[in-house]
This record gives sequence, structure tokens and C-alpha cells, in this order.
Amino acid sequence: MTDAVPLLRAEGLSKVFPIGGGLARRRLHAVDDVSLQIGEREIVALAGESGSGKSTVARLLARIYQPTAGEIYFAGRQVSRLRAHADVLRYRGDVPMVFQDPFSSMNPVFRVSHGVLRSLKLHRPDLSKEERLAEAHRVFEVVGLTPAADVLQRFPYELSGGQRQRVGFAQALAMRPKLILADEPVSMLDVSIRIGLLNLMKQLRDDQGVSVLYITHDIASARYVADRLIVMYAGQIAETGQVDEVLASPRHPYTQLLLSAVPDPRAELTLGEGADIGEPPRVIDPAPGCRFRWRCPVATQECHTVTPVLAELAPGHEAACLVAQSGATVKAF
Repeated sequence: MTDAVPLLRAEGLSKVFPIGGGLARRRLHAVDDVSLQIGEREIVALAGESGSGKSTVARLLARIYQPTAGEIYFAGRQVSRLRAHADVLRYRGDVPMVFQDPFSSMNPVFRVSHGVLRSLKLHRPDLSKEERLAEAHRVFEVVGLTPAADVLQRFPYELSGGQRQRVGFAQALAMRPKLILADEPVSMLDVSIRIGLLNLMKQLRDDQGVSVLYITHDIASARYVADRLIVMYAGQIAETGQVDEVLASPRHPYTQLLLSAVPDPRAELTLGEGADIGEPPRVIDPAPGCRFRWRCPVATQECHTVTPVLAELAPGHEAACLVAQSGATVKAF
């Protein structure tokens, strides 16, 4: 990324949830010291398995959650500590969120037009009733919901999953956003229609100038749509860089594990020696050390005591792996 001032920047972002009570109280580290940047007209994929902290990062950036620690800057302005309702509303218009489940993100009682017109009334109060309706037609046309007049009059149950997810993007686009936080927007859709949503994100970047944080557990879709890739594991960033560079030469064993899980029709139907047989991540009161060490076949004794930090291993390519940072060639999976 080449922007002198990134569109969005997070520094040392953490979110800790207390669990239990009394003397047994413990702390779940959902996100731990995460720093990231998103530039203008850029799609950044945030990838990792379920429970890695991806959606929590999105909710922190959307100001749904208040961070335990860390700061968020948007267009050079600190937004993580905004308190005034008007300021928070303005920021959420600039950085709206598209949620994972298109079936529960729409009110089934109202017509499709209700959500987008309500968003316009809330975030663009300068528009008249007629202008709001015209804008609703425009954004529906942009996201491929045509004829817009017909779709706006339908009820949610009359739409397919792909159409409902496009409604989510239309509602976000109506706010004139600069960045859309898309939380697993294709994970609940049939494979046959996912490509349309991925193409829509690229279209919004290229034609509308909108940046996208694309949250996914699917490395293949990240390769298709993203400019840069951030891989998360157990609340921390494991590896980051240009998507082609990271996937062509993954330095962190966890990234290699994710790539090994991509189906290969030519592979034998057997469990290979490099299969992942380790323990799940430990994020409740985690001890020092690499959080992937319990599953990593190349972990050393140092990995059990020293917590790795991101270090540049190639231009623009960083990984938090002590073995890779030592200069060794890591081939774990």
C-alpha cells in the first residue's frame, strides 16, 4: 500500500472479554494487539478460521465494540474514542458494515425498501422523500438488483440469499461510504452465486472508489478478490502482505495450514503426514509464547516461551514466526 495517510489505521487494537465471576474470573483475549491499515480503493482480506478474531476486529472498526486498548484512525482522525452521537453516526456512514447472515439482517415484516430508505433518512437527512427514493433506485441498480422498482417493493422472503446480500451492499452504498466492512458476506451463499458478490466488491472498488475489508475463512476467495491479505490466528496477526506474495510464499505455518486445506482434486484421499492434529488455540488468559505452537510441527522450545511479533521477511511481507525470522525455510504443512 502506497498511501502516505491510509484511509483507516488501527494501532494496538485489543478486545478482552471477562468470563466467569468472583475468584474464578478469567479473561478471553478475542483480539490482542492488532495493527492494520487499509488504503484508498483497496480490498484487504482478513482471513482465518472460526474464532480467530476476524469478526471482532470488524466490530471494533465499526464502533459496535469499544476497544479494551488501542486506537482507530480514519482519514487521519482518531475515531476510537468518539462520544457525540452525531460524530459516531457520521463515522458509521463512512464505514458501514455488511453482516454475514443475509437471512437475519433484514426485517421480514417490512418491504425491502424499508431498510435502505431508513438508512438514507438517518445518514443523509438533507435528502427529500423523493430524492431518497431516487437514491434507493440508483444504489439497487449499481449492485445489480434490477429492475430496482420491482425489487424494492418485495418482501425479504421473496429474495434469494444472493439478492439479500446485495441488498446489504446497497444499503451500505446508500450512505456514500469510503470503506465497507464485509463480514463473511458469501459464506452462507451457494458456491454458484458467490462469484457474483466477489465481483460486486471489485466493481465497488473500481467504479465507486470504495475500499473493502473482506473478512473470510476462504483463502481461495481472498486470492480472487483482494489486493492484500492479513492472516489472523487466536486474536493476533500471523502474516500479512500482498495477496499473491503471501500465497505464493507463505512464511507462517498457520498460513501454510490454511492453504493445505484448500481442496485439491488431484490429491489422494488419505490423511497426510503434515495433517493438522494439534490442539485448538488457547485465548483464555494465554501464556507467553506463540499461540500456534500447540499445532505447529516445526515449533522450537523458544516458541513456547517467547511471543513472536510481526517482522518483515520480504518487502511488504511480514510474519510473526520465530522459526521463519531465524532464516530457516519453513515447510510445516
